[in-house]
Amino acid sequence: MTDTSSLTPREAFETLLAGNERFVAGSPEHPNQDAARRAEVVPAQKPFAVLFGCSDSRLAAELIFDRGLGDLFVVRTAGHVAGPEVLGSIEYGVSVLGAPLVVVLGHDACGAVAATRAAVDDGTAAGGYVRDVIERVTPSVLAARAAGHTEDEDFIAGHIRHTVDLLVDRSHVLAQEVDAGRTAVVGLSYRLADGTARLVTARGLEVPAGAVP
Repeated sequence: MTDTSSLTPREAFETLLAGNERFVAGSPEHPNQDAARRAEVVPAQKPFAVLFGCSDSRLAAELIFDRGLGDLFVVRTAGHVAGPEVLGSIEYGVSVLGAPLVVVLGHDACGAVAATRAAVDDGTAAGGYVRDVIERVTPSVLAARAAGHTEDEDFIAGHIRHTVDLLVDRSHVLAQEVDAGRTAVVGLSYRLADGTARLVTARGLEVPAGAVP
């Protein structure tokens, strides 16, 4: 079993992707999900990644990355929209808990992005606080449209990139950790049909040429 207590950003990223590969292959190991692990993490937690994802019920983080108790510090909102509470939670995971990796997890068929596209295209209004979610996704949709994109996949990828940039640009704490090489921020796009998590963008982590679309 991999010791995740002192991973580098790259090691944390590779550990996460290895878990997703096991999930996709249908051969999960279910690490850190037993009574011994439950007892081990009672005194303190040291997650190796902060996962900021969409609230979609089909994106259960510990399942799709085959991890267990104490491995992931999970923050989720509809459309992975980021307000002050989200930024504070992510900063806590990095600066207090010491996580070397922050993951923004989007996915295909995202309802928040679809609703925002509808609102931008034909003025479809949402009620209550759903409107706030749409307003926060709108900059990503407008940028994708301005770039000439028309496919759902491109809008999803654009929103993931926008969220990664927003986190690093708005959080001085996160930016300093990335600049120091202690933390990396990556954006992944999850495919509902086959369970794969594909790299979309990365800050503070070098990836092979052509690895990011």
